[in-house]
Amino acid sequence: MCSNKDWIKQTIAHKKTSAVPYNFMFSPPAEKVLTRYYGRSDLAELLNLPIRMNAPRSIKPLYANPEEFGPAIKDEFGVTWTTSHVDRGAPVGPALVEPDLSGYKMPNPEVPFRFESIDRWCQDNKEHFTAIWVGDLWERATFMRGMENLLLDLAVNPKFVEELLHRLTDYILQTMQILFTRFNFDAVALSDDYGTQNGLLISPADWCRIIKPCLADIYSFAKKHDRFVFHHSCGNVHSIIGEMIDIGLDILHPVQPEAMDIFELKREFGRDLTFCGGLGTQNLLPYGSCRQIREEICRLKERMGTDGGYILEPGITIQVDVPLENMLAMIEESQV
Repeated sequence: MCSNKDWIKQTIAHKKTSAVPYNFMFSPPAEKVLTRYYGRSDLAELLNLPIRMNAPRSIKPLYANPEEFGPAIKDEFGVTWTTSHVDRGAPVGPALVEPDLSGYKMPNPEVPFRFESIDRWCQDNKEHFTAIWVGDLWERATFMRGMENLLLDLAVNPKFVEELLHRLTDYILQTMQILFTRFNFDAVALSDDYGTQNGLLISPADWCRIIKPCLADIYSFAKKHDRFVFHHSCGNVHSIIGEMIDIGLDILHPVQPEAMDIFELKREFGRDLTFCGGLGTQNLLPYGSCRQIREEICRLKERMGTDGGYILEPGITIQVDVPLENMLAMIEESQV
């Protein structure tokens, strides 16, 4: 029997495996429900998740509990966030009130606390496929400037947007250099949302002009160091998937079925890309029956998992609106 690491690597290589691999991510409230049900908190081990993910530490955790951090918290980029018991909160205080970087200093990517415990984590998970989140690009720029402001900047001050993205790219590349030098792991992961429910936030031409060159630098640096590239982007990104493949993307996540025809994506791009996701989270998981969930998982494994290139996962992190019985149906059917 192959290891979890080999299971995912064979899937990425589009080789036939004994079963379709799966992955789950849970928000804190959903994780709490499962922890209470199973009587264990080590869900990754309990569910034998073949993919294990980690990230350099931030002064603002992804899920900042208001009981610990108060009603708001500022991250290292200078962005103020609300805190929340149920999700990651919202960016409410931009770091850049004007389209001007002359007085702004990027955070130091080398601060030691960012990398504490990563070496031990890599050792503990060496039999699994390990991916480390290295940052975000366009998405980080929207946090720093505000979405409306950044979209306006793109129209009237594109040089500022390009400069901001290049400085963020440098920060990510410096983070990657530290990770590659110190730790042994399999993939880098980026979280960078480009899509709405119906299409891109910006035009494909603008994406290719200002974002693609930065991604190309990041992807190629990962490839130079023999790492796979895992990219998370919500929404409908159909129009740029080919561009992402051209610069070296290996795994696209979360492939929301409400926004794209995932079976069409498999036909069009399945020879060159591994899809991770595809199980509906807007309607099916929170409101569907256990039978409907099981049937959809069987359909996804049969149609998306043909000839490898597919990892079963919900179309976004499981939220508190998914009933326990639906989570259990998802877990049980995925492991068949």
